[in-house]
Amino acid sequence: MGLRVFAVLGLCLLLGFVIVCDPASAQDREVPYWASLRYDEVRMRVGPSEEYPIEWVYKRKGLPVKVVRVREGWRFVEDPEGTKGWIARSQLDPDRGTIVVGEGLADIRAAPAVASALRWRAEPGVVGKLGACREGWCEIDVAGRKGWMSAERLWGAETLPGDE
Repeated sequence: MGLRVFAVLGLCLLLGFVIVCDPASAQDREVPYWASLRYDEVRMRVGPSEEYPIEWVYKRKGLPVKVVRVREGWRFVEDPEGTKGWIARSQLDPDRGTIVVGEGLADIRAAPAVASALRWRAEPGVVGKLGACREGWCEIDVAGRKGWMSAERLWGAETLPGDE
């Protein structure tokens, strides 16, 4: 009997650990919130099930999306172009990504100030990881190259109610 109780307790602890450490559970929060595409290929569907037709196939790991509705294991998202549809929760990464928007090249600077040294420039459409934002500037990491960019040039930098 004692061994059985010990085994059940161990299983409960293991399940609790898996639930707490599951990155997908981080997506169970107030909407709207930001997420990014987890894989190089992600399918958007017209409804919240694999039985619905595929509307769009994204081939851009890290692309930011805005999660606007939740239904079981599915998320209704909006992409940077305004396209909306359903993506399986497992296909989304809770880490925030961002994409450069606007016209022309965007300056990436060494510090969050216009007078700061220019590190490089990024074209609209460049995707990166979003870091901290402050005073109208956001830290961005593009393939290991880090710097600061005006938040006005980034889609995905806005603070939403579900963001932590």
